[in-house]
Amino acid sequence: MGKEKNHGKRKFSVQKLFVYLFLIAGSLASLFPFYYMFVMATRINREINQVPPPFTPGADLVSNFQKVLNNIDFFGAMWNSFFVATAVTLGTLLLCSLAGYTFAKLEFKGKAFLFTAILVTMMVPPQLGLIPQYYIITSLGWLNDFKAIIIPGLINAFGIFWMRQYIKEAVPFEIIEAARIDGCSHFRTYWNIVVPTVLPAFATLGIIVFMTVWNDFLWPLVVLRDPSMQTLQVALRSLNDARQLDYGMLMSGTFWATVPLLIVFLLFNRLFIQSLSEGAVKS
Repeated sequence: MGKEKNHGKRKFSVQKLFVYLFLIAGSLASLFPFYYMFVMATRINREINQVPPPFTPGADLVSNFQKVLNNIDFFGAMWNSFFVATAVTLGTLLLCSLAGYTFAKLEFKGKAFLFTAILVTMMVPPQLGLIPQYYIITSLGWLNDFKAIIIPGLINAFGIFWMRQYIKEAVPFEIIEAARIDGCSHFRTYWNIVVPTVLPAFATLGIIVFMTVWNDFLWPLVVLRDPSMQTLQVALRSLNDARQLDYGMLMSGTFWATVPLLIVFLLFNRLFIQSLSEGAVKS
């Protein structure tokens, strides 16, 4: 018996070792593109075009970033992106969670049909709405205004679906009924009971929305013509000179544009992982 137990422990340890090695290899493979982008941001064209290419950082990180600052208002564009992404994220969290609470815990006529119609819109490519959306923005006089980016992005079908599913599973109906018996309004029930319970879902949806808005290029390019109003992704486009591509400068701007996304993820990764873990346990 003792030998069998020891053999089982050794087998289990070997299995765990292979799992850890696989996870480490996957993590390194995922981080390598970001690392190599950093390497290119520290090199000049001559070094980048070498065969074999360099895989260690160079000495031109500061000079390449200085070229970026000389060509575009990098920090101004970063502030524009941060303002727009933060506004859209906060608005999306509020509106989508309210809609999710409504579909999860309230009963009203046409509820199933309306929720199905919202889900159907997830199948429609957003590019199909580019022209009618541009016409509406033009009619409202919102060209070269952050409202043209913020207001259309305040609510999305995936956000409603995500919050509805999470609230339906995480908030027991008995608690909602008890709050109603105590005289709580729908909004007070949402604010005092639902919101504290679904913070991991807020973190997950917030990270997804913030990254999506931060990396959005097409719609800001269409509606923001004034260089002082451009977001970071649109401003970085002007670094792409067709006559001569400075890869070190391009990668330097791209690298520093990615850093805020890493900071946001690191700040909320605990709640993000908690949300995914709870979903895995419930399923």
